[in-house]
Amino acid sequence: MTPVSLTDVSSYLPGEPIGTDYYAGFATTDELRDSVMFRAPRWRHHVGPDESAIDMIERATAGLIERHGRGAITDADVLITHTQMPDMPFYGAGAGVAHRLGMRARWVLDLHNGGCAVFVLALKLARQLLVSGEGHTALIAIAQNAAGQVFDQPGVRCRAQAAVPGDGAAVGLVTVSDESPILDVECRSYGEYAGEMTIISDPPRKWWQAGTGEACIAFTEAKITKVLARGNRLVPEVAFAVCDRIGVKPNDIDLLVTNQPNRVFLRNWREALELPPQRHRDTFDDCGNLFGAAIPINLERAIADGQAAPGDVVMMAGFAHAGDFAGAAAVRWGGRR
Repeated sequence: MTPVSLTDVSSYLPGEPIGTDYYAGFATTDELRDSVMFRAPRWRHHVGPDESAIDMIERATAGLIERHGRGAITDADVLITHTQMPDMPFYGAGAGVAHRLGMRARWVLDLHNGGCAVFVLALKLARQLLVSGEGHTALIAIAQNAAGQVFDQPGVRCRAQAAVPGDGAAVGLVTVSDESPILDVECRSYGEYAGEMTIISDPPRKWWQAGTGEACIAFTEAKITKVLARGNRLVPEVAFAVCDRIGVKPNDIDLLVTNQPNRVFLRNWREALELPPQRHRDTFDDCGNLFGAAIPINLERAIADGQAAPGDVVMMAGFAHAGDFAGAAAVRWGGRR
């Protein structure tokens, strides 16, 4: 197969860090407040009130332009985007991102089903398009912007779930090269779980209908128990599948980079792969749950501070929503040029 590499990543966190004390003044009685799913991080970032997903992605791209030149972006053949909360409900940010960055890509695609593991799904799609001759460069752009919009609504910020998410954006540059080759990708969909993540409001209504009560994610103890069980199983399963195909033992992975819903998942995943904490990137206390942006933001930070060294096998893995998607991708990191 033609070698395709994840050549570089760059990220952006909006605004100043917001401490947990911000939520203390809003806290009310919540039957889920003691759930392991909602143990709050120390810090998180919130998208600005007038900051769009396209703004966030443009700011995340600055690092790639600085290191590789604007031409690496404007000349990219493929653009793949994902926005947690599209600024317009009828379409994603792909066309707007392409315009803002001056791109004339042959392929502009918006992904929504990958959720917290969407970066892995985008890597698989980008690699397949480039291998099939559809170009030489792809840009993957992910924006997580739900924390400062959905979870900071007055009627939602008092809930235990509100303090966990954080906002951020990241972009990945994928090229036909052997600089940092993508070794293998595993993506699995589980349609039987697709309807288990739902939105509620008080009084009840469909998410698009006008009303007085803000919408939020519907969590119950029963749902949380199921999601914890699935997440603990699905992420190691896809990581094991990739390890098996590339001939690397799980405990020989140099760096594990996952999505970061909570501390329990992070601990259980590295223990399942028999990895010490120093080989699993963990920014939960600094950034909270970054949803789909977590994997590329964590990878960028690991590269920047030397946790990912040239020659390292980096395993990226995660699952989405209530467990309807899971994916893992391994890269042999070649270092920044």
